[in-house]
Amino acid sequence: MRAESSLIAELEEAIRGGSKDRRIDTMRRITDLFVAEVNRLNDRQIELFDDLLQQLIERIERRALVELSQRLAPINSAPIEVVRRLARDDDIAIAEPVLSRSTRLSDKDLVDIASTKTQAHLLAISSRPRIATTVTDVLLQRGDGQVLHKLAENHDASFSNDGFASLLRRAERDVQLAEKVGLRLDVPLRLFRELLSRATAAVRARLLAVTTPDNLSRIQKVLAGICDNASREVGIPVEYDFIEARERVLRLQQRNELDEAVIFDFAKSGRYADIVAALSVLSEAPLKLMVQLLESEHLEAYLVPCKASGLQWPTVRLILTCRTVGRRTSADDLEQAQVDYRNLSIGNAQRVLRFWQVRRTATEGTAQVA
Repeated sequence: MRAESSLIAELEEAIRGGSKDRRIDTMRRITDLFVAEVNRLNDRQIELFDDLLQQLIERIERRALVELSQRLAPINSAPIEVVRRLARDDDIAIAEPVLSRSTRLSDKDLVDIASTKTQAHLLAISSRPRIATTVTDVLLQRGDGQVLHKLAENHDASFSNDGFASLLRRAERDVQLAEKVGLRLDVPLRLFRELLSRATAAVRARLLAVTTPDNLSRIQKVLAGICDNASREVGIPVEYDFIEARERVLRLQQRNELDEAVIFDFAKSGRYADIVAALSVLSEAPLKLMVQLLESEHLEAYLVPCKASGLQWPTVRLILTCRTVGRRTSADDLEQAQVDYRNLSIGNAQRVLRFWQVRRTATEGTAQVA
């Protein structure tokens, strides 16, 4: 390259006695030449640019380094040692462009940086277009909530089985993280079942609402299992007291007297059959399904029909603690239930309830055929 000798001479002059602005100008000229010629450069010539820029980057100010990082980040054959130096900079504004985009960083480079640098550096790595399992393992081990959320929504990130298990443990108490994990198609089926079995009603409903068609069938199969479990747990017919309670509730509805205050009084008085009947009428779900759901040990079996019926939390809380409900609800359970109930929308609750109804009808039809 004819410009090579003049650039080297200019570089030596800038380093030896040049001003700060002179060094920045030299860096820009070298970078401009590299970007313009990159597709025609061989390995030896790229190494020359690497050496030239390395001599400058230790002597130029922050804003110039940020600019250099931004310009080199998208170039697949960028000077590798310069990229590594920029990626390890303690200043995230300098490190972020190459950490998040540069293909010149190896998995070993990324593991080393993820093992030693700040959460901001980990977050930048988490947004890369491809992340190997060796890297995600470290990010999951050291990363905070923001890093985990970024990883979960990055569908180009790969996870080991241990990595997925770690991610699912962190998602148990984090509704938004559970949603993001549940939308991934690469979650092993065993772990996916575990995620949904532990997920809140709000998360399950949200996944049904926003998931892709490819993932919908998986979610529906797991939810169907929950509905089937509820049916097996009970196996009781709709006795006369439930039918009688439904008739009482329907009469109240006809007189426009079926409101939340009435249901609150049902719960306060321990009138379990009336609670079941009222939720069946208000949510427009079959009475037999409501009996099965409210006899289940699954907490969401209460939350979903209550939300679909439009009840406020104080009434739901009283139902959960009603002495005739027959389930033990601890203070911690109630606290988590309140959070879940707040996050569950009426529309999503109705969607889950409809799914359970369709599933139950299909199951009964199959049993009759058999």
